[in-house]
Order: sequence, then structure tokens, then C-alpha cells
Amino acid sequence: MITKAQFDKEIELIIANAIREDVGDGDHSSLACIPDHITGKAKLLVKDEGILAGVDFAKKVFEYVDPELKIEVKIEDGTPVKYGDIAFLISGSSQSILKAERLVLNAMQRMSAIATKTNYFVKLLEGTQTKILDTRKTTPGIRALEKWAVKIGGGENHRFALYDMIMLKDNHIDFAGGIKNAIEKTKKYLVDTNKDLKIIVEARNLNEIKEILETPGVYRILIDNFNFEDTRKAVKLIGDTCLTESSGGINENTIREYAECGVDYISSGALTHSVHNLDLSLKAI
Repeated sequence: MITKAQFDKEIELIIANAIREDVGDGDHSSLACIPDHITGKAKLLVKDEGILAGVDFAKKVFEYVDPELKIEVKIEDGTPVKYGDIAFLISGSSQSILKAERLVLNAMQRMSAIATKTNYFVKLLEGTQTKILDTRKTTPGIRALEKWAVKIGGGENHRFALYDMIMLKDNHIDFAGGIKNAIEKTKKYLVDTNKDLKIIVEARNLNEIKEILETPGVYRILIDNFNFEDTRKAVKLIGDTCLTESSGGINENTIREYAECGVDYISSGALTHSVHNLDLSLKAI
């Protein structure tokens, strides 16, 4: 997985690029009618129900835009919120508050939606050994925010990108000439390049599960698009040899039964690609 330093750098890049995109050569609406010496105060108003996420990110945005801005946090990340709650107060230069407003709202609305959906899935898994994972099915350019939100919601992060874990999926296996070739070539590659990366291999059926188990060195087997019965068989076959992960169209109606098959993880792209933003608003007070 990526290091904290790498993750922090991703967040810095997101903020810098978003402000560049939104502000350009200046917030001319504010510059035109608000003198630069005017100060003000605003509140982050919750107009929905869910799990709040993005408060710590908002702090970083305000700091980037204007280190003189002061934020008073009323509700921390990961807290259930309802209509009428006030997440934080922000005070300082009115121009600076308005410059940061849209990025803060866009990010927090999406992060809160992801945290809310993740938390819902986490609760569906309560009492089982199974943990929920995100995927790389994220919005280009803001993956770090979306994976951060999954963690806030109680889920776990899968690999961050292509560089921090090996994941041999169906196309890799087919292009490499089969499972054994794909795994052996991967192990040699890791030795040759002196890289310490975990290997996950996708299986499309029980025969491929058996073939993967014949080649040591796999960290986790991805049991992809299996029905419940075959998932149970796969888990039994794998035993303690390596970790197990189910994926493929698993939703709130089926996630519990897949968990009860005994898998260690369930991955869901829906955590990040199918959410509806929480309604939040920044209002002057």
C-alpha cells in the first residue's frame, strides 16, 4: 500500500489543481464587490442525513488558500449527522472563504456520500469476519479523497493504484499464457526489480482456484463472479493457504450471504462509483 507521505502528496496535488481549475487568475466575483480587508464568518450546514467526511480535508483547503483563516470544528469526520447540524465554523478574510468554498463543498459532499454508503455496507457485515474493500473504480484525479472517505466510513482500502500491488486479472492471465505462467513471470519480475509487492490473482472458476493453489506465493485469491455455492467451495479449497476476496456485482441484497460463505474480504466498486452526494451548504453568519 502507499505510504503516508505518498498519500499526503496526493492530497496536496488535488488541492493545488482544484484551486487552479476553479480560481484561475482570480475570483473576480469577490474581488469586484468585497474589499480585501473585509472579514466574515460562515458555517458548514448539513441538509441531509449520513456520515460526515471531509472535515480534515476542508482544514487543508482553508490552510492552502489562506493560513490566517480560523476553523472551529463542531463535528468530526466519521460522525453520523442530520439535517440542521453545523459541522464547523470558518472565520477570516471573506474573499478567502469564498475562494475555498466550492472545493470544500464539492469534496465534502462526495466524501460524505462515500463514507455513508461504506458505513451502510459495514453494518450489513457486522457479526462476520468479512471486511469491505474499495476498488480503483474512482473519479480520475481525486482517488485519494474517495479512498480516504471509505476509511472514514469504516471500510478498508484495496491497492491505491497500479504501482503498489500486483493484481493478475483475467486479461493478464490470458495475455501471459495462463495462470502458472502469469504467476511465475510475476515472481521473477519482483525479484529482478527488487520490489516487495503482494500478489493477488483472480479466479473465474473452481478449476482456476486449484491451479492458483498449485503455484505458491499468492497473497490473496479474488473469487470473481462466483455464485454462493461455488464461493463456499472455493473458500474450503483455499483454506488457510492465502486470503480470499469476493467481487463482481455484489450489492446490499447479496453482501451478507457472500460474507457468510467465509471470505475475508468483499470488494465493491459501488462504494465510490455509485453514490449520491450529501447535501451540504456553506452559509455566511
